[in-house]
Amino acid sequence: MSTDFYKFYILPYSAIIIKICRAYSNSQEDYEDYYQEVCLQIWKSRDNFKNKSEWSTWVYRISLNVCLSLLRKQKKHNSTNTSEESFNQFSNQSDLNENTKDYSTDIAKLYGAIKELGEIDRGIILLYLEKKTYKEIAQIIGTNSNSIGVKITRIKNKIKKQLNG
Repeated sequence: MSTDFYKFYILPYSAIIIKICRAYSNSQEDYEDYYQEVCLQIWKSRDNFKNKSEWSTWVYRISLNVCLSLLRKQKKHNSTNTSEESFNQFSNQSDLNENTKDYSTDIAKLYGAIKELGEIDRGIILLYLEKKTYKEIAQIIGTNSNSIGVKITRIKNKIKKQLNG
């Protein structure tokens, strides 16, 4: 991968990649592996980008697909369960870049609740939090946009339930 490709096509979208990798990984080591694999796959598939969507949409889609694939492989080989302890270790090591402890704690709780969701629901809510339109979410997830609104409402209710009780 050339330095220019990384500088112009990955680095500006690294926040997207970081959020998705963090939501699907269980440790700092997993996160780093996921991030590296996503970057590699973006580079490998660059010639398949047909300019039918935004580059950011392409990055989201590849990031989600790679993370889902890696998660499924990991589950097959290790039967790994997400434990609260491993999440806390990961969230303490992660780079939240925030000054307040309360905010960091709230973010950690939110990511903890997101991690409890199913694989596809995680992707949908991450895209929703990024303020993607229902159409964009549907395009990235590979479904129709009519059902996205209902899914988001259900996901938000699940998260509220987890955070409140």
